[in-house]
Amino acid sequence: MKTYELAARLGDSTYIFLAINGFFGVYCVIMAWRRIRQLRFRSDEAETTFITEFQDLMKAGDLEGAVKLCDYDYRALPRLCLLMLANHDQTYRQIRQLAADSLQRHIIGDLEHRLSWIATVIKSGPLLGLFGTVLGMMAAFSRIGEGDKIQPSQIAEEISIALICTALGLVTAIPLGYILSSLTIKVRSLQESLGGGLVRVLEPFRAGDA
Repeated sequence: MKTYELAARLGDSTYIFLAINGFFGVYCVIMAWRRIRQLRFRSDEAETTFITEFQDLMKAGDLEGAVKLCDYDYRALPRLCLLMLANHDQTYRQIRQLAADSLQRHIIGDLEHRLSWIATVIKSGPLLGLFGTVLGMMAAFSRIGEGDKIQPSQIAEEISIALICTALGLVTAIPLGYILSSLTIKVRSLQESLGGGLVRVLEPFRAGDA
């Protein structure tokens, strides 16, 4: 097999990797978006309502009612409340530390892990595109080096096809870059909301530890 034929075939295979990279990026975006939507409250009013109900139940000493309020609720704050209720016999400081660690490790850490995969796809897209372009250029110039009679239009066509790889890589990276920024803002907003919510739901535990 001649050099330009090998380079051309490798260049063509780059389209497959670009497609896989693009589809994987879309998958990561969908999963991250769904996870964020699952963890947060739809509105500030809904969050305030939950916190008020939880505080009232805790002040009344109704631990069973507080558990029922949080059970089967897969949003982040109710999950943290369930964790605190399961460890209500510990001191306030221990409960606060346990909730903070769980928030950072299992909620924010998980979201950051998902976002890091999107960032990897964004970085990989242009690199894969550049790799395909380089292989296409190698194929074109290797054909010239073979000494065969090649029409300039044929070489121009091969080079233009090679440049498509770079364009496809950028088409993947640019939209995902904006989406990643939007998701990052949502994660930070969720983190701030959970921080404020934790302070409020921890108040009954502090009162009980006093």
